[in-house]
Amino acid sequence: MTSIGIYGAAGRMGHAIATAAKDAGLALAGGTDRNIDAEIAPGVAVSSDPAALARQADILIDFSVPTALAAHIDACIAAGKPLLIGTTGLEAVHHTMIDRAAASIPILQTGNTSLGVNLIAALVERAAAGLGDDWDIEIVEMHHRHKVDAPSGTAMLLGEAAARGRGIDLHVHSERGRNGITGARAAGAIGFAALRGGSVAGDHQVIFATEGERIEIGHRAENRSIFARGAVKGALWLLRQPPGRYDMKGVLGL
Repeated sequence: MTSIGIYGAAGRMGHAIATAAKDAGLALAGGTDRNIDAEIAPGVAVSSDPAALARQADILIDFSVPTALAAHIDACIAAGKPLLIGTTGLEAVHHTMIDRAAASIPILQTGNTSLGVNLIAALVERAAAGLGDDWDIEIVEMHHRHKVDAPSGTAMLLGEAAARGRGIDLHVHSERGRNGITGARAAGAIGFAALRGGSVAGDHQVIFATEGERIEIGHRAENRSIFARGAVKGALWLLRQPPGRYDMKGVLGL
């Protein structure tokens, strides 16, 4: 039976992934977290040793924090195990680590493991490619009050999709945190707005707006189980891949 190890196991997503793995008939090899007193399932303890977990599991899923990523990648490389990364808030240094690791192991990194979100990302890319830069692109997201990073990883995933469609660099052409007298909107920019409150699991909307008309492509997450199910499906797909860097488009066959 295929076994899954969870980095960041004591968090909300860690528990959701544990449930999704059991529902899919998979074994839980264990988990790691800063809170080692937790259990992710009856009899399945949480430890603080990512290397030991990597040796025990067939595949690892990481929904922890960016500062822990280097240790998790090193553990998976040493054990020769695939790693799916759903941790958000990653920076350029983390992506460099992932690129290097992909030479040794299969590694899938995504800002969102929902199959629905990744499908609309493909639609956003096609729409951005087909519409000129007289169509303004705005991305609006809302999450629960406890989320610590903004824009969300999903918003960035959708922004990158739009940028690929346009053939531009998102970091050069994005607008965030507008406040005060900002001047007119830059032509061709991709705008972001982040809302926080309540218990919202994740709402995202991509708006294409031009003179006289508007297209809206959106997704609403009703609970975290959709991300957990997508992560488990992605992990099983990743097990069959050779070393390399992948994303959820491969899981969907896009």
